[in-house]
Amino acid sequence: MIKKYLLLIIMAGLISTAFAASQTSAPAAPKIVMPQMPSASLPATPAQNVPSISELMTVVEKATAEQGKGKDWSSPVKLVIIFTGLAILPSLLVMMTSFTRIVIVLSFVRRALTTQTIPPNIAIMGLALFLTLYTMAPTLMDINTQAIQPYIADQINFQTSADKAADCIKGFMLRQSRQADLALFVQMAKIEKPKNPTDIGLHIVIPAFIISEFRTAFEMGCLMFIPFLLIDIVISGVLLSAGMMMLPPVMISMPLKLILFILVDGWGLLAKSLSLSFR
Repeated sequence: MIKKYLLLIIMAGLISTAFAASQTSAPAAPKIVMPQMPSASLPATPAQNVPSISELMTVVEKATAEQGKGKDWSSPVKLVIIFTGLAILPSLLVMMTSFTRIVIVLSFVRRALTTQTIPPNIAIMGLALFLTLYTMAPTLMDINTQAIQPYIADQINFQTSADKAADCIKGFMLRQSRQADLALFVQMAKIEKPKNPTDIGLHIVIPAFIISEFRTAFEMGCLMFIPFLLIDIVISGVLLSAGMMMLPPVMISMPLKLILFILVDGWGLLAKSLSLSFR
């Protein structure tokens, strides 16, 4: 019995790590031009690299199903998978949604305002979380329509529901990923050039999506930094020319930057720009 449950825990861990290796399809995405690579060094099929979610779920189902009974998963297996999913939920939230871009841009804004810990980290994280829910609402509705509701109505099994949910997430990430980043990871993976972007596995889409989000967030953050940097330069020049070298420029520039940020409705413009930056 102990060996059986140890096997279930190991398989549940494999399922959580293999979530990034799904080979399922996704909604239509922009066409991606991949670089040509020598065919001699390519494996026969992408499926040979990493196991898919469906394959691992089939293994767990066969290992836990009792003979002569239905194919539905037993309660202990479902509990193990649910708790494993809850354990990796923070990583999924950060790396597979719009949260990364939003929290980086908000951190840049706080840095540009030179307000140190105002707003506090908990406020930044809270705003980023709810902006993430707002920007991810269309994708979450697709998951609810295509995966959750059919599963609740017993129209599909849990395996099919998980595959459909992964398709929706992949579609969102493909829309945000740059072609160059996808091509880079396809080339490093040494797999055959996919005919359609939706044929790319999640183990390639996720890292490409992450570095694309990093680049986009840094671009937005740097553009926001420029007007505040100009204010710092002007204040420093004025204080230097006035011979007030002992007065820290930040004491003068910070109130001016805050007034400017409030007058232009900075938080509203920031939330609008972040929301509209997602496709």
